Amino acid sequence: MFTGIIETTGEVMSTRKDGGNLIINIKSSIAGELKIDQSVSHNGVCLTVTNIQGDTYEVVAVAETLQKTNLSLLVPGAKVNLERAMVFNGRIDGHLVQGHVDGTGTCVSRQEQNGSWLYRFTYPTANAGLIVEKGSICMNGISLTVFDITEKEFSVAIIPYTFAFTNVQFMHPGHLVNLEFDILGKYVARQMAVR
Repeated sequence: MFTGIIETTGEVMSTRKDGGNLIINIKSSIAGELKIDQSVSHNGVCLTVTNIQGDTYEVVAVAETLQKTNLSLLVPGAKVNLERAMVFNGRIDGHLVQGHVDGTGTCVSRQEQNGSWLYRFTYPTANAGLIVEKGSICMNGISLTVFDITEKEFSVAIIPYTFAFTNVQFMHPGHLVNLEFDILGKYVARQMAVR
């Protein structure tokens, strides 16, 4: 379980195919604090640490994950948003994030607004019932508030800190992002569906 508050970014050092899986080697300042079998959010995707060597570590993305996320597009040099699993003894500054991506969206616009940035993204129309005005969404692992929602698009405002310390600074129109809708909305939708 995560909060959507990005701890740091990592740099993809290499990727390699292993059958239907993708092994991703990442260099990060938190590598030395990780443990084998620990969960870490990578652009909002929960992946398990399988190997650690100095300031780099490896994770494996299985075929199911590669089909539903943007991880298959990672190349050496790409920046990845990272968050370690939350500890249940402090504040939850974002919202409850599972690291189970529901699908991808595409950046359709980016506008600088005198110190902040306004981004607009598409989202899968099948998830329209899970997104609400001023509600939360996890985009590439970042907990954000959505607004100006339509049947297929939403907007988010990015503050300078988030812009500077996450990979959102590299996003431009056409960029594919991972989306996870709020788990509370998913439970409500499921309860309504089975009644």
